[in-house]
Amino acid sequence: MTERAVVFRVGEDELLGILHPGVEDARRGVLIAVGGPQYRVGSHRQFLLLARHLAAQGIPVFRFDFRGMGDSSGAQRDYEEVHDDLQAAMETFSAEMSGMHEVVIWGLCGAASAALFYAWRDARVAGLVLANPWVRTDEGLARAYLKTYYLQRLISRDFWAGAFKGRFNPWVSLRSLGRMVGAASSSRSGPSAGDPGASSTNLGDAPLPDRMAEGWQRFQGPILVILSGDDLTAAEFRDVATNAPAWSGLLQEPRVTLQELPAANHTFSRREWRDQVANWTHDWVRDLPAAGTES
Repeated sequence: MTERAVVFRVGEDELLGILHPGVEDARRGVLIAVGGPQYRVGSHRQFLLLARHLAAQGIPVFRFDFRGMGDSSGAQRDYEEVHDDLQAAMETFSAEMSGMHEVVIWGLCGAASAALFYAWRDARVAGLVLANPWVRTDEGLARAYLKTYYLQRLISRDFWAGAFKGRFNPWVSLRSLGRMVGAASSSRSGPSAGDPGASSTNLGDAPLPDRMAEGWQRFQGPILVILSGDDLTAAEFRDVATNAPAWSGLLQEPRVTLQELPAANHTFSRREWRDQVANWTHDWVRDLPAAGTES
């Protein structure tokens, strides 16, 4: 079956999606949610190629433009304001594939965060693929910079060789390092998703990582996490998942599969990285137990 465009609505706005039907009797499909300020094709044609890879092996795929992006009308929204878009895309995908009963949401960056906020509210969501999830806070960004840039720079022989030869002033870097340490040491108040008193009604002012942990805990299905090694966003997520109280033990749950590409950048721009992500996605989606069965 040939891929085709599908127009659907959210209120007064028209959204454009592309359906890759896969096999006609497929019971499980993949909804690709686009992260960041980009449209349904993705950086380096990432989402187009992923969709075609999965569909060629029988898995239906639907990828679409959020309101205000690509060929969809309306005002642009960030990842915390796209619940209605995801719901409408799920309804459209399900209507187009009448035999499909389960959907995996695949999201990169902010779309991974949006998927966590949405998934537990929709019983059709059978799993989540979260690529380099967005957990940005000022403190988290500072810690990631410290670990991925400043500390490596300070132990670099080239850095000190250049300083001794007068190519640059090392005190500028050291002062910048001091500011980063201060930012990384700061903390924000707010309820932790792991606190008994925390609920969906009072988490609106909590830090983003805590609200994402809440979504993770509320969604009970399997999760595939894919992280790049050369990506600041992925480094922030690793730090949060390892050190934040709200995330204690979540990444180690039996339902979670973690895959890492040490040399890859944020959008998996090289063919070998893109192909590896596509293969991991296909194998994981294929091997998911049917809803209602033991894993």
